[in-house]
Amino acid sequence: MEKRKLGRSGLEFAPIAFGGNVFGWTANEATSHKLLDAFVDAGFTFVDTADVYSRWAPGHKGGESETVIGSWLKADPKKRDKALIATKCGMDMPNVGQGLSRKHIIGSVDASLKRMNTDYIDLYQSHRDDKDTPIEETLSTYGELIKAGKLRAIGASNYEAPRLAEAAKVAKDKGLPRYESLQPHYNLVERPLFEDALEQECLKQEIGVIPYWSLASGFLTGKYRSEADLGKSPRGPGGVKKYLNDKGFAVLGALDAAAKKHNTSNTSVALAWLMQRKAVTAPIVSATSLEQLKDLLAAPAVKLDADSVAALDKASA
Repeated sequence: MEKRKLGRSGLEFAPIAFGGNVFGWTANEATSHKLLDAFVDAGFTFVDTADVYSRWAPGHKGGESETVIGSWLKADPKKRDKALIATKCGMDMPNVGQGLSRKHIIGSVDASLKRMNTDYIDLYQSHRDDKDTPIEETLSTYGELIKAGKLRAIGASNYEAPRLAEAAKVAKDKGLPRYESLQPHYNLVERPLFEDALEQECLKQEIGVIPYWSLASGFLTGKYRSEADLGKSPRGPGGVKKYLNDKGFAVLGALDAAAKKHNTSNTSVALAWLMQRKAVTAPIVSATSLEQLKDLLAAPAVKLDADSVAALDKASA
Protein backbone atom coordinates (compact mmCIF):
# COMPACT_ATOMS: atom_id res chain seq x y z
CA MET A 1 0.00 0.00 0.00
CA GLU A 2 1.19 3.51 -0.80
CA LYS A 3 2.78 5.33 2.13
CA ARG A 4 2.83 9.10 2.50
CA LYS A 5 5.26 11.24 4.47
CA LEU A 6 4.05 13.87 6.90
CA GLY A 7 5.97 17.06 6.16
CA ARG A 8 9.65 16.58 6.99
CA SER A 9 8.91 14.60 10.16
CA GLY A 10 9.84 11.15 8.92
CA LEU A 11 6.40 9.83 9.91
CA GLU A 12 4.92 7.64 7.18
CA PHE A 13 1.49 6.06 6.90
CA ALA A 14 -1.18 4.84 4.50
CA PRO A 15 -3.22 7.76 3.12
CA ILE A 16 -6.28 7.48 5.38
CA ALA A 17 -6.37 8.63 9.02
CA PHE A 18 -9.00 7.36 11.47
CA GLY A 19 -10.79 10.19 13.27
CA GLY A 20 -11.15 9.24 16.93
CA ASN A 21 -13.82 11.82 17.75
CA VAL A 22 -16.39 8.97 17.70
CA PHE A 23 -14.61 6.81 20.29
CA GLY A 24 -16.64 6.68 23.49
CA TRP A 25 -19.35 8.78 21.88
CA THR A 26 -21.21 7.41 18.83
CA ALA A 27 -19.05 4.27 19.00
CA ASN A 28 -18.92 2.64 22.44
CA GLU A 29 -15.71 1.17 23.83
CA ALA A 30 -16.24 -2.37 22.47
CA THR A 31 -17.16 -1.11 19.00
CA SER A 32 -14.24 1.33 19.01
CA HIS A 33 -11.83 -1.51 19.80
CA LYS A 34 -13.21 -3.58 16.91
CA LEU A 35 -12.85 -0.61 14.55
CA LEU A 36 -9.28 0.05 15.65
CA ASP A 37 -8.39 -3.63 15.27
CA ALA A 38 -9.85 -3.74 11.75
CA PHE A 39 -8.10 -0.51 10.81
CA VAL A 40 -4.59 -1.59 11.80
CA ASP A 41 -5.09 -5.18 10.65
CA ALA A 42 -5.83 -3.78 7.17
CA GLY A 43 -2.42 -2.09 7.14
CA PHE A 44 -3.48 1.42 8.20
CA THR A 45 -1.82 3.14 11.13
CA PHE A 46 -2.79 6.81 11.66
CA VAL A 47 -5.28 7.40 14.50
CA ASP A 48 -6.17 11.01 15.31
CA THR A 49 -7.85 12.24 18.46
CA ALA A 50 -7.77 15.19 20.90
CA ASP A 51 -7.93 15.69 24.65
CA VAL A 52 -11.24 17.54 24.26
CA TYR A 53 -13.06 14.63 22.54
CA SER A 54 -15.95 14.24 23.37
CA ARG A 55 -16.80 16.93 25.90
CA TRP A 56 -19.74 18.12 23.74
CA ALA A 57 -21.71 14.95 24.54
CA PRO A 58 -24.07 15.04 27.54
CA GLY A 59 -22.30 13.88 30.67
CA HIS A 60 -18.84 13.96 29.06
CA LYS A 61 -15.95 16.13 30.21
CA GLY A 62 -13.30 15.42 27.56
CA GLY A 63 -10.71 12.68 27.46
CA GLU A 64 -13.22 9.96 26.56
CA SER A 65 -11.67 9.21 23.17
CA GLU A 66 -8.12 9.05 24.51
CA THR A 67 -9.31 6.76 27.32
CA VAL A 68 -10.79 4.33 24.77
CA ILE A 69 -7.50 4.30 22.85
CA GLY A 70 -5.74 3.65 26.14
CA SER A 71 -7.91 0.64 26.98
CA TRP A 72 -7.34 -0.69 23.44
CA LEU A 73 -3.56 -0.45 23.87
CA LYS A 74 -3.69 -1.93 27.36
CA ALA A 75 -5.56 -4.98 26.05
CA ASP A 76 -2.78 -5.65 23.54
CA PRO A 77 0.38 -3.53 24.00
CA LYS A 78 1.76 -4.86 20.68
CA LYS A 79 -0.78 -2.65 18.91
CA ARG A 80 1.28 0.39 19.92
CA ASP A 81 3.97 -0.51 17.40
CA LYS A 82 1.33 -0.75 14.67
CA ALA A 83 -0.36 2.58 15.37
CA LEU A 84 0.71 6.15 14.73
CA ILE A 85 -1.19 8.10 17.37
CA ALA A 86 -1.92 11.81 17.08
CA THR A 87 -3.69 13.97 19.63
CA LYS A 88 -4.12 17.67 20.38
CA CYS A 89 -4.42 20.27 23.10
CA GLY A 90 -5.45 23.90 23.31
CA MET A 91 -9.24 23.78 23.39
CA ASP A 92 -10.97 24.50 26.70
CA MET A 93 -10.97 21.49 29.02
CA PRO A 94 -13.24 21.69 32.08
CA ASN A 95 -11.30 22.51 35.26
CA VAL A 96 -8.05 22.39 33.26
CA GLY A 97 -8.00 25.47 31.03
CA GLN A 98 -6.98 26.11 27.46
CA GLY A 99 -4.32 27.65 25.25
CA LEU A 100 -0.73 26.90 24.29
CA SER A 101 1.25 28.16 27.28
CA ARG A 102 4.15 26.10 28.58
CA LYS A 103 2.24 25.13 31.72
CA HIS A 104 -0.89 24.07 29.85
CA ILE A 105 0.96 22.05 27.20
CA ILE A 106 3.08 20.13 29.72
CA GLY A 107 0.05 19.29 31.85
CA SER A 108 -2.00 18.32 28.80
CA VAL A 109 0.70 16.05 27.35
CA ASP A 110 1.11 14.18 30.63
CA ALA A 111 -2.66 13.78 30.98
CA SER A 112 -2.97 12.45 27.42
CA LEU A 113 -0.11 9.99 27.90
CA LYS A 114 -1.77 8.64 31.04
CA ARG A 115 -5.21 8.31 29.42
CA MET A 116 -3.79 6.55 26.36
CA ASN A 117 -1.47 4.17 28.27
CA THR A 118 1.56 5.13 26.20
CA ASP A 119 4.99 6.64 26.81
CA TYR A 120 5.01 8.81 23.70
CA ILE A 121 2.77 10.55 21.18
CA ASP A 122 3.71 10.35 17.51
CA LEU A 123 2.12 13.66 16.48
CA TYR A 124 1.05 16.31 18.98
CA GLN A 125 -0.99 19.19 17.63
CA SER A 126 -1.98 22.68 18.66
CA HIS A 127 -5.76 22.34 18.33
CA ARG A 128 -6.20 26.03 17.62
CA ASP A 129 -4.06 29.14 17.56
CA ASP A 130 -3.38 30.97 20.84
CA LYS A 131 -2.53 34.57 20.08
CA ASP A 132 -2.09 35.35 23.78
CA THR A 133 0.95 33.08 24.09
CA PRO A 134 4.19 33.84 22.23
CA ILE A 135 4.86 31.31 19.47
CA GLU A 136 8.39 30.89 20.77
CA GLU A 137 7.06 29.78 24.17
CA THR A 138 4.81 27.19 22.54
CA LEU A 139 7.46 25.79 20.19
CA SER A 140 10.21 25.75 22.80
CA THR A 141 7.92 23.79 25.13
CA TYR A 142 7.29 21.28 22.37
CA GLY A 143 11.07 21.11 21.88
CA GLU A 144 11.56 20.15 25.54
CA LEU A 145 8.96 17.42 25.25
CA ILE A 146 10.49 16.05 22.05
CA LYS A 147 13.92 15.89 23.75
CA ALA A 148 12.26 14.12 26.70
CA GLY A 149 10.94 11.47 24.31
CA LYS A 150 7.30 12.24 24.98
CA LEU A 151 6.59 13.61 21.50
CA ARG A 152 7.96 12.65 18.08
CA ALA A 153 6.61 15.53 15.95
CA ILE A 154 4.23 18.48 16.22
CA GLY A 155 1.45 19.88 14.08
CA ALA A 156 -1.21 22.57 14.01
CA SER A 157 -4.96 22.67 13.49
CA ASN A 158 -7.27 25.54 12.57
CA TYR A 159 -4.45 27.99 11.86
CA GLU A 160 -4.63 30.84 9.36
CA ALA A 161 -1.94 31.21 6.70
CA PRO A 162 -0.16 34.27 8.22
CA ARG A 163 0.15 32.61 11.63
CA LEU A 164 1.35 29.35 10.10
CA ALA A 165 4.01 31.32 8.22
CA GLU A 166 4.98 33.18 11.40
CA ALA A 167 5.35 29.90 13.30
CA ALA A 168 7.59 28.52 10.54
CA LYS A 169 9.79 31.63 10.71
CA VAL A 170 10.11 31.48 14.52
CA ALA A 171 11.02 27.80 14.34
CA LYS A 172 13.71 28.46 11.73
CA ASP A 173 15.14 31.59 13.39
CA LYS A 174 15.21 30.11 16.89
CA GLY A 175 16.18 26.55 16.01
CA LEU A 176 12.94 25.14 17.39
CA PRO A 177 10.69 22.28 16.22
CA ARG A 178 8.38 23.28 13.38
CA TYR A 179 4.80 22.35 12.67
CA GLU A 180 4.99 19.36 10.32
CA SER A 181 1.25 19.16 9.69
CA LEU A 182 -1.92 21.17 9.44
CA GLN A 183 -5.46 20.02 10.09
CA PRO A 184 -7.82 22.27 8.13
CA HIS A 185 -11.57 21.95 7.56
CA TYR A 186 -11.55 20.82 3.93
CA ASN A 187 -13.75 18.74 1.66
CA LEU A 188 -15.67 18.93 -1.62
CA VAL A 189 -18.29 21.34 -0.25
CA GLU A 190 -15.87 23.39 1.90
CA ARG A 191 -13.08 24.28 -0.51
CA PRO A 192 -12.55 28.04 0.11
CA LEU A 193 -11.60 27.47 3.76
CA PHE A 194 -8.32 25.86 2.72
CA GLU A 195 -7.60 26.53 -0.93
CA ASP A 196 -5.61 29.62 -1.87
CA ALA A 197 -3.39 31.18 0.84
CA LEU A 198 -3.43 28.34 3.36
CA GLU A 199 -2.87 25.65 0.73
CA GLN A 200 -0.01 27.63 -0.81
CA GLU A 201 1.64 28.14 2.58
CA CYS A 202 1.53 24.40 3.26
CA LEU A 203 3.08 23.64 -0.13
CA LYS A 204 5.74 26.32 0.37
CA GLN A 205 6.71 25.07 3.84
CA GLU A 206 6.33 21.36 2.97
CA ILE A 207 3.71 20.98 5.68
CA GLY A 208 1.61 17.81 5.54
CA VAL A 209 -2.14 18.37 5.29
CA ILE A 210 -4.56 16.07 7.11
CA PRO A 211 -8.03 17.59 6.64
CA TYR A 212 -10.87 16.94 9.07
CA TRP A 213 -14.60 16.66 8.27
CA SER A 214 -13.46 15.11 5.00
CA LEU A 215 -16.98 13.82 4.33
CA ALA A 216 -18.74 17.03 5.45
CA SER A 217 -20.33 15.41 8.52
CA GLY A 218 -21.49 12.52 6.34
CA PHE A 219 -23.16 14.59 3.61
CA LEU A 220 -20.71 13.39 0.94
CA THR A 221 -21.61 9.76 1.61
CA GLY A 222 -24.90 10.49 -0.16
CA LYS A 223 -27.18 9.44 2.67
CA TYR A 224 -28.55 12.95 3.24
CA ARG A 225 -30.52 14.10 0.19
CA SER A 226 -33.53 15.80 1.78
CA GLU A 227 -34.60 17.26 5.10
CA ALA A 228 -36.37 13.97 5.80
CA ASP A 229 -32.93 12.31 5.96
CA LEU A 230 -31.52 14.66 8.59
CA GLY A 231 -32.72 12.53 11.48
CA LYS A 232 -30.09 9.95 10.52
CA SER A 233 -27.27 12.19 11.74
CA PRO A 234 -25.91 11.58 15.27
CA ARG A 235 -24.73 15.20 15.27
CA GLY A 236 -28.23 16.53 14.71
CA PRO A 237 -29.64 18.23 11.60
CA GLY A 238 -27.43 21.31 11.87
CA GLY A 239 -24.34 19.48 10.63
CA VAL A 240 -25.57 18.73 7.12
CA LYS A 241 -28.71 20.82 6.56
CA LYS A 242 -26.61 23.70 5.22
CA TYR A 243 -25.47 21.52 2.30
CA LEU A 244 -28.99 20.82 1.04
CA ASN A 245 -28.78 23.42 -1.73
CA ASP A 246 -28.00 23.62 -5.45
CA LYS A 247 -24.25 23.34 -4.93
CA GLY A 248 -24.59 20.41 -2.56
CA PHE A 249 -26.90 18.54 -4.91
CA ALA A 250 -24.53 19.21 -7.84
CA VAL A 251 -21.66 17.70 -5.85
CA LEU A 252 -23.77 14.64 -4.99
CA GLY A 253 -24.62 14.26 -8.67
CA ALA A 254 -20.94 14.29 -9.62
CA LEU A 255 -20.15 11.83 -6.84
CA ASP A 256 -22.96 9.52 -7.97
CA ALA A 257 -21.61 9.51 -11.53
CA ALA A 258 -18.00 8.91 -10.49
CA ALA A 259 -18.98 6.16 -8.05
CA LYS A 260 -20.93 4.36 -10.77
CA LYS A 261 -18.09 4.76 -13.25
CA HIS A 262 -15.50 3.38 -10.85
CA ASN A 263 -17.79 0.76 -9.27
CA THR A 264 -17.31 2.13 -5.79
CA SER A 265 -19.10 4.26 -3.17
CA ASN A 266 -19.63 8.01 -2.93
CA THR A 267 -17.57 7.86 0.26
CA SER A 268 -14.55 6.38 -1.51
CA VAL A 269 -14.83 8.89 -4.37
CA ALA A 270 -15.02 11.89 -2.02
CA LEU A 271 -11.91 10.69 -0.18
CA ALA A 272 -10.10 9.81 -3.41
CA TRP A 273 -10.72 13.37 -4.64
CA LEU A 274 -9.02 14.70 -1.51
CA MET A 275 -6.11 12.29 -1.81
CA GLN A 276 -5.37 13.41 -5.37
CA ARG A 277 -4.98 17.03 -4.24
CA LYS A 278 -1.29 17.92 -4.32
CA ALA A 279 -1.19 19.43 -0.83
CA VAL A 280 -3.15 16.68 0.96
CA THR A 281 -1.26 13.94 2.80
CA ALA A 282 -4.26 12.01 4.14
CA PRO A 283 -7.88 12.83 4.96
CA ILE A 284 -9.13 12.19 8.49
CA VAL A 285 -12.42 10.32 8.53
CA SER A 286 -14.52 8.52 11.12
CA ALA A 287 -16.62 5.36 11.12
CA THR A 288 -18.98 3.90 13.70
CA SER A 289 -19.42 0.45 12.14
CA LEU A 290 -17.26 -2.08 10.31
CA GLU A 291 -19.43 -1.60 7.22
CA GLN A 292 -18.66 2.13 7.17
CA LEU A 293 -14.99 1.43 7.76
CA LYS A 294 -14.89 -0.86 4.73
CA ASP A 295 -15.86 2.06 2.44
CA LEU A 296 -13.18 4.27 3.96
CA LEU A 297 -10.41 1.73 3.59
CA ALA A 298 -11.35 1.13 -0.06
CA ALA A 299 -10.67 4.76 -0.97
CA PRO A 300 -6.87 4.58 -1.52
CA ALA A 301 -7.40 2.00 -4.29
CA VAL A 302 -9.73 4.33 -6.22
CA LYS A 303 -7.87 6.17 -8.96
CA LEU A 304 -10.19 8.81 -10.38
CA ASP A 305 -9.94 9.50 -14.11
CA ALA A 306 -9.45 13.06 -15.37
CA ASP A 307 -13.08 13.47 -16.46
CA SER A 308 -14.40 12.50 -13.02
CA VAL A 309 -11.99 14.88 -11.29
CA ALA A 310 -12.99 17.69 -13.66
CA ALA A 311 -16.70 17.05 -13.00
CA LEU A 312 -16.16 17.06 -9.24
CA ASP A 313 -14.03 20.22 -9.45
CA LYS A 314 -16.72 21.99 -11.48
CA ALA A 315 -19.60 20.95 -9.24
CA SER A 316 -17.77 21.97 -6.08
CA ALA A 317 -16.18 25.18 -7.34
